[in-house]
Amino acid sequence: MDLRIFTEPQQGATYDTLLTVAKATEDLGFDAFFRSDHYLKMGEVDGLPGPTDAWITLAGLARETRRIRLGTLMTAATFRLPGVLAIQVAQVDQMSGGRVELGLGAGWFEEEHTAYGIPFPKEKFGRLEEQLEIVTGLWGTPPGETYDFHGTHYDLTGSPALPKPAQEKIPVLIGGHGAQRTPRLAARYADEFNMPFSSVEDSERQFGRVREAARAAGRDADELVLSNALVVCVGRDDQEVARRAAAIGREVDELRTNGLAGSPAEVVDKIGRYAEVGSRRFYLQVLDLADLDHLELIASQVQSQL
Repeated sequence: MDLRIFTEPQQGATYDTLLTVAKATEDLGFDAFFRSDHYLKMGEVDGLPGPTDAWITLAGLARETRRIRLGTLMTAATFRLPGVLAIQVAQVDQMSGGRVELGLGAGWFEEEHTAYGIPFPKEKFGRLEEQLEIVTGLWGTPPGETYDFHGTHYDLTGSPALPKPAQEKIPVLIGGHGAQRTPRLAARYADEFNMPFSSVEDSERQFGRVREAARAAGRDADELVLSNALVVCVGRDDQEVARRAAAIGREVDELRTNGLAGSPAEVVDKIGRYAEVGSRRFYLQVLDLADLDHLELIASQVQSQL
C-alpha cells in the first residue's frame, strides 16, 4: 500500500508552504506529493494569499525534490488546451527526471471558471475524452512523425508532438463515481483509477465496474492500479485527534465516518478494509499544511505498519 500526500492549496498556501510539505513528504518516506488543480477557495476559509497554479508549482518542486512522484488530483480539462497541457506535463516530467503523473478530470467547479474568465462548457465529458486521446497520442507519437486529430472539440494537424516526456509513459489517473462512462474511459486510457472520498462499499462497487470495463476492452484488469483519496486526521490520543479536526473545521465523528481519522491503529485498520476490496494506494488529503508533526506521526505509526 503506497501512501501519498495530497494537498488543496486553493484553500490558502504559498509556494514556499507547498515546498516545505513536499520536502517533508520526501524526507518521511511517503511515495508522492500531489495537489489539486483549483483557482478558487471552497467553504468558509479566506483562501489567502490566493491560488497557485498546479503545473507551475509542480515544475518548481520537480527541481527541488529528488525521489517523490509528483502529480495532480485532478487537472481540469477545462483549464488548458490539450496540446498545451501535453507540453506542460512533458516538460515538468523532464524537469523531474521522470517522476510526474497526470490526473485528468472533466472540471466541475463553475464558480472558479466565472471568477477567472475561464469558459465552462455545458458538455464537458466529451472534451475530457478528446483531451485524453490527444495528450496520450502526442506523447506516444514516434519522434520524427507528426500527429493529427480531428474531433468535435479539438483539431490538430501536423503536430510535431514535441516535447517528449522523460518517462517512456507518463502514468494517467482517472477517477470519479460515474457508473458507465467513467469506467469506460479508465479502461481505455488510465494507468490508475482513483475513487475520491467514498466508503469501502462504494469503492468496491466502482472498482468492480472499472475492472469489468477493462476486461470488456480486452485489457488485463490487474494492470490498473486502484486507489482512494480521503481526508486524514490522526492523533496519538483523542485530544490530539479533536485538536486536528478543529483546526480544519471538521467534527471527529464525521471524519471517522467519511475519512481516515482516529488513532494510528484505527487508521491502519480502515486502510486495511479498503485494501481488501482492491485499493493499492491512498492519497491522504492533508488540510492543515502547517502541522508537519501530523505527517511525522503518519509516517512513523501508520505507514510503518502497512
